[in-house]
Amino acid sequence: MSKGMFITIEGGEGAGKTTLIRLLAAELEAQGLPVMTTREPGGIPIAEKIREVILDTSHTSMDGRTEALLYAAARRQHLVEKVVPALDAGQWVICDRFIDSSLAYQGYARGLGMETVREINRYAIESWMPDITLYLDIPPELGLARIAASSQREVNRLDLEKESFHRKVRQGYLLLLEQEPERIVMLDASGEPEEILKEACRVILNAR
Repeated sequence: MSKGMFITIEGGEGAGKTTLIRLLAAELEAQGLPVMTTREPGGIPIAEKIREVILDTSHTSMDGRTEALLYAAARRQHLVEKVVPALDAGQWVICDRFIDSSLAYQGYARGLGMETVREINRYAIESWMPDITLYLDIPPELGLARIAASSQREVNRLDLEKESFHRKVRQGYLLLLEQEPERIVMLDASGEPEEILKEACRVILNAR
């Protein structure tokens, strides 16, 4: 069986990644494609436990480098235990976040340096990178307002950051988009889910 496709969905808080992944998986499955959805940090028991530590709202004193290392550790285990076997089996993997999140959040917004965080993650992921990354762009104030209005989403530690932090996250993503325009495609996340899905499908199927 041929190698599958590795698709990652990126964006700031409240960008609508979860909704798009659910709709996208259903659409691709309807076209007869073998799809697996997963998330970072998490996706497997070890990484889910690391996720709990990272996102615990009582852990506001967590050092930025500690945060970056924990994300990389969770990413490594998730990659080798779940993502790579699925790709080798020919599945299309749709992952909520991957290395770009660490570059934007810890590298840029936390000020650790994108290259520093890239090196940490290069050790964790080796040569594995997404085939295509969809970046859902949304003004931070709108994304945070969505979170505040949602009764289904539990508030995590990153949601407690000031709006200025989330503006830096967005700047980090836009910088990554400039650096890797062939892999990363920006979608306007302020629109209706159906329109975002339509554009996402177009981008992904053109990238096959």
